[in-house]
Amino acid sequence: MKKIKEVNNKLLTEVELELMNILWSLGEASVAEVIEQLPKNRDLAYTSVSTILRILEQKDILKVRKEGRGHIYIPVLLKSDYEAKTVKHIVDKVFNGTPIALVKQLFSQVDVNEDDIDQLKKLVKQLGAKK
Repeated sequence: MKKIKEVNNKLLTEVELELMNILWSLGEASVAEVIEQLPKNRDLAYTSVSTILRILEQKDILKVRKEGRGHIYIPVLLKSDYEAKTVKHIVDKVFNGTPIALVKQLFSQVDVNEDDIDQLKKLVKQLGAKK
């Protein structure tokens, strides 16, 4: 699969990300299958979903396979690559390139339990061992 840097230098729009999350979880899907996975209160027309998926295909974020009269959309962009790009963007643009500021803000805004803290300590230890 292509790395995000090769695919697209911009972040996904809110609705693009919503549809990509569905495709990442399913692996591949038709327009109808994507619509089926939308929350019941989410009112997106078939044509709107189809158009957004075609736009993502044009951006090389999805590839398409013809199946009968329809199309199956398959992510080219890995979710982990998009997550990494998004975090880097947030650190660079919002936190002035200071990752610890992001971590401080994150931990001040969400409930953190002892298990989370233990996992974070292990991660910090692993990162320290790599250097």
